[in-house]
Amino acid sequence: MSKRLVNILVPLISVILGLIVGALVMIFSGYDPVAGYTALWNGIFGDMYTIGETIRQITPYILAGLAVAFAFRTGLFNIGVEGQLIVGWFAAAYVGIAFEGASKFVHLPLALIAAALAGALWGFIPGLLKAKFKVHEVIVTIMMNYIALHTTNALVKTVSDGGDNTGKIFPSASLRSEFLENMTDFSRLHLGIFIALAMVAVMWFILEKTTRGFELKAVGLNHHASDYAGMNVDKNIILAMVISGAFAGLGGAMEALGTFEYASVKGGFTGIGFDGIAVALLGANTPLGVIFGATLFGSLKYGALNMPNEAGIPVEIVSIVIAIIIFFVASGYVIRLFIERLSKNKEAK
Repeated sequence: MSKRLVNILVPLISVILGLIVGALVMIFSGYDPVAGYTALWNGIFGDMYTIGETIRQITPYILAGLAVAFAFRTGLFNIGVEGQLIVGWFAAAYVGIAFEGASKFVHLPLALIAAALAGALWGFIPGLLKAKFKVHEVIVTIMMNYIALHTTNALVKTVSDGGDNTGKIFPSASLRSEFLENMTDFSRLHLGIFIALAMVAVMWFILEKTTRGFELKAVGLNHHASDYAGMNVDKNIILAMVISGAFAGLGGAMEALGTFEYASVKGGFTGIGFDGIAVALLGANTPLGVIFGATLFGSLKYGALNMPNEAGIPVEIVSIVIAIIIFFVASGYVIRLFIERLSKNKEAK
C-alpha cells in the first residue's frame, strides 16, 4: 500500500472511529445516536441556509489551519494563531470604518492587507525572539494571545468612545455578496471563502514551487544542516512566523468584513485559532488537507447547534466527538501500523 494512500486513510479512519465512539457516548448518556447524527446532518445540509452558514463557518478555519500548518511545515509551533487572528480582526474592522466613500476596489483590499499585516506583525515578534534570543515560540505565542485579546479590547473601547464595538464597517469594505446571500436564503455566506481557497493555493505555491519555500522547509527539518548549506536560518524562522501570522490575520478579516462586519470587546478567545491546530493536524499539515480538516470542523461546529433543538442532545457531545477524532489522529501511528500490517498480510496470502 502506498504511503500517500496510508496518509489519506489515517484521518478518514480517525473520523469514522470518532463518530462510532461518539455514538456510544450518546447511547450510554441515554440519547438516540441515530436521531443525534440525523440532527447534525440536517444542521449542516438541511437547506440552502444551513449550507451557506456551514461554508461561512468553514472559511476562518481554513485560514487558521493554514497558519498553523505553515508554521508546522517550517519546524515551528505557532500557538499564537488565536492572537494573530484577533489583531487581524480589529485591524480589518478599523480600516473598514476609517474611510467613508472610498471605492470598494480600494477599500476592501486595503482592509484585507491591514489584517494580514497586523497578523504578520504579531507573528514577527515571537519569530524575532526565537531567531535572535532562542526563546521558545510556544511560550511567547501563548503570551501574545493574551496581549492581543486585551489590547484589542482596549482599542475597541477607544475607537467607540467607551462602547463595546467599533460600529458597522462601510459597505465598500464588506465581503458580503448579495448574490451569495440570495442563493443561500439570506445566510451570512460571503466572498471570504474564495479568498481562503486562494490562500490554500498560495501556501502550496510558496512551499512547493519556490526556492524560499524549499529553504523554509529545510530550516524546519534541520537548522544545523541548513546553516551549513549557507541558508540564513534566523531570517527564515522570522519569515515563516510572519507568513503564518498573515494567514491568521486574514482569518480575522473574514469575521470582521464578512460574518459580523464589526469588531467587539471579547470576554475571551474566539477558539478559532486554537481549533486551527486540530485542523492542521487532521489535514497532515498540507494545503489540501487543511481544506478537509476545516470542512469537518466547520461542519461539526455549526451542525451541532441543531442537535439540542431537533434531538434534545447537548452540543457538548459534538465536542467529545471532535476530541476523540483529534485523539485518533494524534495517535495515528497505531492506525498506520495496523494498516501496514493488514496490507502485508494480504500480500503474503
